[in-house]
Amino acid sequence: MYKRVVAKVGTNVLSKDDGSIDADVVEHLAEQISLLKKKGVEVVLVTSGAVGVGRTLFQQKKRVDTVAEKQVYAAVGQIRLMGMYADLFAHEGYLSAQVLATKEDFRDRQHYENMRQCMENLLRDNVIPIVNENDVVAVAELLFTDNDELAGLIASQINADALLILTSVDGIVAGDVHDPASAVVREVNFSDIGALEKYVTSEKSEFGRGGMLTKFAVAKKLALQGIATHIVNGKKRDTLVGAAEERPIGTKFLPQKKLSSAKRRIAHSEGLAKGTVYVNECTEGMLSSKKIMSLLPVGITKVDGAFRKGDIIEIRGKARKLGFGAAQYDSEKAAALAGKKGGRAIVHYDYLFIE
Repeated sequence: MYKRVVAKVGTNVLSKDDGSIDADVVEHLAEQISLLKKKGVEVVLVTSGAVGVGRTLFQQKKRVDTVAEKQVYAAVGQIRLMGMYADLFAHEGYLSAQVLATKEDFRDRQHYENMRQCMENLLRDNVIPIVNENDVVAVAELLFTDNDELAGLIASQINADALLILTSVDGIVAGDVHDPASAVVREVNFSDIGALEKYVTSEKSEFGRGGMLTKFAVAKKLALQGIATHIVNGKKRDTLVGAAEERPIGTKFLPQKKLSSAKRRIAHSEGLAKGTVYVNECTEGMLSSKKIMSLLPVGITKVDGAFRKGDIIEIRGKARKLGFGAAQYDSEKAAALAGKKGGRAIVHYDYLFIE
């Protein structure tokens, strides 16, 4: 059994057909988390549903911008949703805490460490952290792709053993999802991910913002960091406990070797980079081979953006993104040294993540 997990539950699991919250599902989720707590498992819950709850409580008089509309529904629904969780966990003898997050909280090391320490303190005190995106203040450019992305960030941040994604399907199917003969893939080795990707579609649920494509991308990234991911059907009984106990249900992405905390933070830098460095074909090949190496200025062909020492930068090859790193000096110096031999590494291996 895992010792520390992040459980993510999607809107489609929590919702009835009409979009209202299914109280029975929420209650069973709280029961499962409480049971895991009694077994000694530390659990962080990443939950959707605030906007859905808000929509069932009232209708806005005037149709407004999508983000503004969502902010209002989230503000109204969040307090009701948290009240449901708080009462259910209290009935089981546990205190819960609300943690609201935006991408800004993962933008720099100080914000990241402050949030990580908050999570660690809550878990230390046997409190159940309940995390959701802060839709009330989030603007379009700082929205997470969905709560799958947020859950992946949290799992990486607290160095969880596994991310358990509760969705409305049984897992990843190798074949047509509408064909009864298509079987659920039980385990995915990292070397097999490429072959499986063709079966993953971009189809999204009616009420949620995510889809299997995002879940697949999060699982792939966490596997590289040494964190397992389980995708299971949250509409079925006891699947959260089953996944935490590593029973053969749903789809499990097997983890590789654990990464350092610095590399885990850098791995989740999509949309947070302050600049971009482009590398030549030789350097691209060496970085992609996963050799232990730092990024030297001799391999850089171009520098875009203005960044300072310590900022996250994106690393790109001729036609694709390779990964991210923490800059060892600013963009002005990087541009001056680009293509030259003998310069100090712009990204040290310890702060380099190649996808």
